[in-house]
Amino acid sequence: MLATAGCASLVPTDRALPAVAVPPAWSAGGNGTAQGATATSLAQWWQRFDDAVLTSLVEQALRANSSVRTAQAALQQARAQVDVQSAGLLPSVGASASAQRSRASNSTGNTFQAGFDASWEPDVFGRLRSGVSASEADARAAEASLAGVQVSLAAEVAVNYIELRGLQQRLAIARSNLASQQETLQLTQWRLQAGLTTSLVTEQARAAAEQTAAQIPSLEASLAQSRYSLAVLTGQVPGALDATLAASAPVPQPTAELALAIPAETLRQRPDVRAAEQRIAAALARVSQADAARYPSFSLGGSLGLRALTLGALSGGGAVTSALLGSVSIPLLDGGAARAQVRVQSAALEQARVAYEATVLTALQDVENALVALRGDREKLERLTAAADAARNAALLAQQRYSSGLIDFQAVLETQRTLLSTQESVATTTAAVAADHVRLYKALGGGWAVAE
Repeated sequence: MLATAGCASLVPTDRALPAVAVPPAWSAGGNGTAQGATATSLAQWWQRFDDAVLTSLVEQALRANSSVRTAQAALQQARAQVDVQSAGLLPSVGASASAQRSRASNSTGNTFQAGFDASWEPDVFGRLRSGVSASEADARAAEASLAGVQVSLAAEVAVNYIELRGLQQRLAIARSNLASQQETLQLTQWRLQAGLTTSLVTEQARAAAEQTAAQIPSLEASLAQSRYSLAVLTGQVPGALDATLAASAPVPQPTAELALAIPAETLRQRPDVRAAEQRIAAALARVSQADAARYPSFSLGGSLGLRALTLGALSGGGAVTSALLGSVSIPLLDGGAARAQVRVQSAALEQARVAYEATVLTALQDVENALVALRGDREKLERLTAAADAARNAALLAQQRYSSGLIDFQAVLETQRTLLSTQESVATTTAAVAADHVRLYKALGGGWAVAE
């Protein structure tokens, strides 16, 4: 699928598919070796995070979310439409019965009829078969659309869950820093009573503690909103997950490094690309259907029944009636409507081809964006972790030296602010790295089972 000259094209399985140039490796992802990043390995990527709660939430959402159920109903509708179109290839048979009583002048008469009618249209030029092919392609596109909903939903649940765990970590950090600042405030109050410091220092310590305390209600509100979002995503009422998610837990991270697939493999397994392919197939079938409508159509019909003036006479041999009809319909003058309909469907086919190209390019962009974000956040987290360690040591030293009267309180305030800021940044970036993995799995088309 990849050319040896440094640039490749996605080889289409049908000549109607446009060839889209695909790079042999990700620009932001190393060598791009295709080891393990298959549709199968990515089907349940959330298990890579080794978090039982996350796995349970995603699986519950895939079962009960309203968007999934709507897409499932759309798929059932598309499959039923295939059956409707396929029925047109077969003969149709109907039964009828009637009884009539009529009066004219001084006479009265009865007529009784019963019989069967049959008709069949031989699909000589393939018009009906093309309609069936278009419906089948629509059904496959609906199946891919359902997979796309599952991919997006799994990613949304995971990102919301990661955000919730990140908020829990930030809340714990705020409370820990508040406790430390309150200890410092108590120390300044003792020193003020002993005449070793001024009221200014005490008020500065109180202001720092109150500022940190002010962050806690906002974090708690965000936590509640995240729980409500997860409950709705899993098809439950807000508040249904409060008990399940009440306990704090670390931000989940993938247990293993993702092995990146080549772009062509990514395009193959993304449901939106598959849906775009099937829309081209459906549009191509409708072009054939419109073209076949320009040619003659044939039909065969017949009837077999009984007709008599009394019910008893229906059993006699003279009551049997039969008819056979064959007809042909040839379009002669339609003002160019048939040819125009072919052009209409040809234009729809071109739109589907352009949409396919746009979908492929968007898929490439999604993966590249996810890779760039992941690489940048990893580097950022490494630096912030080192900064947080240094800030923790600095805050401890400042507290000790202030207690010994070796430095002024301004140094303590600065180190405490730096510690709180860096710890929050570490927690936020840790959640961002986990979310970047989720977005990468989504961009690679993970989150649904591929039926080969």
